[in-house]
Amino acid sequence: MAIETLQDLYVEELKDIYSAEQQILKALPKMVAGANHNNLKRAFEEHLEVTRGQVQRLETIFAEMDEKPTGKKCKGMEGLLEEGSELLKEEGDPDVKDAGLIGAAQKVEHYEIAAYGTARNMALQLGLESHAELLQQTLDEEGETDKILTGLAEGGVNKDALIGRRNS
Repeated sequence: MAIETLQDLYVEELKDIYSAEQQILKALPKMVAGANHNNLKRAFEEHLEVTRGQVQRLETIFAEMDEKPTGKKCKGMEGLLEEGSELLKEEGDPDVKDAGLIGAAQKVEHYEIAAYGTARNMALQLGLESHAELLQQTLDEEGETDKILTGLAEGGVNKDALIGRRNS
């Protein structure tokens, strides 16, 4: 597809985000299974549900534009998730791996924050206020998830990684 207008670019950005969210839906159950701390498992489980709602919002936007959400693969998200997947396969202290999982998840969240912020701004420029509102809801959720992950890291996961429970 040739990208000639801001509308074209907006649709391509949304397709990229949709691909990213689909990849995240597949990765989160693996992160739940690989996490050691119960609070981290719970955070990943909750974000899985939140992500399903985010996908529904994107599908609403695509339906309003009479566009299909498929046809693009988000290579950026693929790379970020591959890094997290590699960490899950590593041997090592479960607490240290949890600290790494939080870092990997925050990289994903920051990528999403950038993508949704960009799409929201495009929607506003295009006069698509209802789209901008939906994208802002997701942007707010991604920011909240990032704060939750930071809280988990600062509230004990990184401390446990430093101490190393298995060596106690």
